Amino acid sequence: MSGAPELGGQVAIVTGAGRGIGAAIARRLAAGGARVVVSDRDLAAAEEVAAEDELLGADRTDVADWDAVHDLVARTCEREGRLDIFVNNAAITIARDFWELEPREWDEVMAVNLRGTLAGCRAAGERMRACGRGRIINLSSLGGQQGSLANGAHYSASKAGIIVLTKEVAAELAPHGVTVNAVAPAAIDGPLVDALPTEQRDRIAAKIPVGRFGLATEVAATVAFLASPEAAYITGATVDVNGGLFMR
Repeated sequence: MSGAPELGGQVAIVTGAGRGIGAAIARRLAAGGARVVVSDRDLAAAEEVAAEDELLGADRTDVADWDAVHDLVARTCEREGRLDIFVNNAAITIARDFWELEPREWDEVMAVNLRGTLAGCRAAGERMRACGRGRIINLSSLGGQQGSLANGAHYSASKAGIIVLTKEVAAELAPHGVTVNAVAPAAIDGPLVDALPTEQRDRIAAKIPVGRFGLATEVAATVAFLASPEAAYITGATVDVNGGLFMR
């Protein structure tokens, strides 16, 4: 996975790309030559990322809105004439103990994380199937593989659902030249980790076999590889980016 994959001339959409891992993915795809739409429900954040690099532009989309996701894909295809890469990265969580979790909070997290991913797969998949080519990459999590007390049962369940959804969509689209894969990060340095007390950060880092937190750029490099021509024989897979926290 060394070096930027060759993505010249391709058009990509990355959801939840206004910050963190999503922003790193948008930048990495652009570095590989792709023209990237930075999508986020926070338009100002998306515009800031798009302005930093020579990206295609910013778009305000709440992935919990089924029609809005389809409109995002339609606008992009109408303007650019193609869609080659779609990254379902947008996600939320509401920190809540299992016994205090409210049904509306469960529904809100599921609407963004799981139904939003389904909407992206459907909207992008329909266009890519018709063109006979494409890459869809879904962001899962270690929480979707092992559970996560920190992020909550709703978050973990949504991320677990993404892993199975990825397999289902991959099977549907494989005969049409479209691959669908998931990436499952864990312990990635960023705002959430930075907010932790130093002692807690040190305890977490000590449990990671490679001895440090991951970088958003390392997740982005994995996504870029899965989006590249070199990954044409990989589909329905979940790639772990977790420093050895979960080995299989």
